[in-house]
Amino acid sequence: MGADALARNPAGGVGALRRSASRTRAGSVPEAIMDRSFVAENDAGRQRLKALLTRISDTDMARRVGQHWTVSIALAHLAFWDRLWLAKFEEWARTGVFKMPPADTEGNPAAMNDAMLAWWRSISPTQARHEVLAAAEAIDSAAARLPEPIVTAILAARPRTLIRGVHRREHLDEIEQALAS
Repeated sequence: MGADALARNPAGGVGALRRSASRTRAGSVPEAIMDRSFVAENDAGRQRLKALLTRISDTDMARRVGQHWTVSIALAHLAFWDRLWLAKFEEWARTGVFKMPPADTEGNPAAMNDAMLAWWRSISPTQARHEVLAAAEAIDSAAARLPEPIVTAILAARPRTLIRGVHRREHLDEIEQALAS
């Protein structure tokens, strides 16, 4: 899906997204150079996650992280949000329409977390370990392949949606602090 498909669809939410690349002397359009540092940040967060998963036991997975969460719940939470944004990335790439849901209207994140809590508690430690890594790998791969206009729009609207390493870092810090105490 190219930039022209995005530009043709006025329902894109952020306005027409059309590549504005200058022409070279030969008349060809160079590929736009853009900041893809989020790829490295996501990779680093995923590697940190992998390292944590290799060293924690099922007993560690039951350790408290805050008042209502355990390590296992925090990992299930990360997997859920990665899968949710992965579905959005796939939709935007498939349809050519970028529309960032308002943070307060498409499911209040705190309310969604509260609603998911009972399900996250029911997930086995083995399943949580598997799913958090599978979700991280899937979304990081999808993010790295997103077309330039969508990346630009996401970074302008809500960068942490694309920079999954930020969310991982927050929760991995909490998990590591809980395991150290």
